[in-house]
Amino acid sequence: MKPNKIKSIVKDIFIKHKLSAEHAKICADALINAEQVGAYGHGLSRLKMYCDRIKKKVINPKPKIKIKNISQSISRINADDSIGFVAADIGIKTAIKNAKKTGIGLVGVRNSGHYGLSGYYAEQATKQNLVTMIFTNAPPAVAPHGALKSLFGTNPICFGTPTGSKVPFILDTSISMINRGKIRVAARNNQKIPEGVALDGSGKPTTDAKKALKGVQLPIAGFRGSGLAWMVDILSGVLTGGNHAGKVKDPFDDFSGPQNIGHLFFVFKPNLFVGDYNKRIKENIRTIKRLPKIKGVKEILYPGQNKFKRFQMNSKKEINIPANIAEDIRLLRS
Repeated sequence: MKPNKIKSIVKDIFIKHKLSAEHAKICADALINAEQVGAYGHGLSRLKMYCDRIKKKVINPKPKIKIKNISQSISRINADDSIGFVAADIGIKTAIKNAKKTGIGLVGVRNSGHYGLSGYYAEQATKQNLVTMIFTNAPPAVAPHGALKSLFGTNPICFGTPTGSKVPFILDTSISMINRGKIRVAARNNQKIPEGVALDGSGKPTTDAKKALKGVQLPIAGFRGSGLAWMVDILSGVLTGGNHAGKVKDPFDDFSGPQNIGHLFFVFKPNLFVGDYNKRIKENIRTIKRLPKIKGVKEILYPGQNKFKRFQMNSKKEINIPANIAEDIRLLRS
């Protein structure tokens, strides 16, 4: 199906679920972007989940979002249990506005939900020639180092900077070996997951996606990944007033209340310390790309280049919708 066609359908589905036309468009744009960059675990596979949470009244389709300006640079947002896409869109735009005004924009968001890809919001900042760091926490999936029980989410870390070219540098990575969305897609499609990424409920290594969802995901780099997950939990949960320490509810399985996820958006001008940032970042990238390459590597890529290529390529193609997701969409429209 053509991207604009499915985007229109998704928008209509969200309007049917009581979102305003403006908020429905924000959500549809974010979901289809995930499909076009190849992040299918954050795309249409989650549409039914968002709609289910609206129906169960644990996402507020008509939020009264409040922005409190603590200073010209710092703002606090109470998202009123809004869908995460809308809360994050307001969060990054507020941070960008503050950064343009004072050089630095810091925004903390609470009472939000899952917002999709952090890199999607980072791109908004880099397009305005701004540098950004973005943090958000998530439901328990990773055990703290030394613990037997999952507590931290896959808590992504995101950094974005303009590069002086049309392709920004965007590092958007979860602290787990693979993100939870990929495991959910694999479970739904009865596919195996790679070895070394998860343990089952008994603590044994597994390639069974369904067993992995009931077990523990493994962090990157052992105790270092666990430490990064803890850091993100502090920055996006403890600091903002959002849920933390394992209290973020699973969006697919726990309808006992809103998620109250916290997000932190930090945006700043690249010339705060030097006036020739674009020249310096180009030099940095050029130096690294000119390094000798190992056999089989044609080009040393910086984070964001592959994603940009996928988006450019997929934007010209129709979106392939698996049969089970197509059925979800049919039922949500009916």
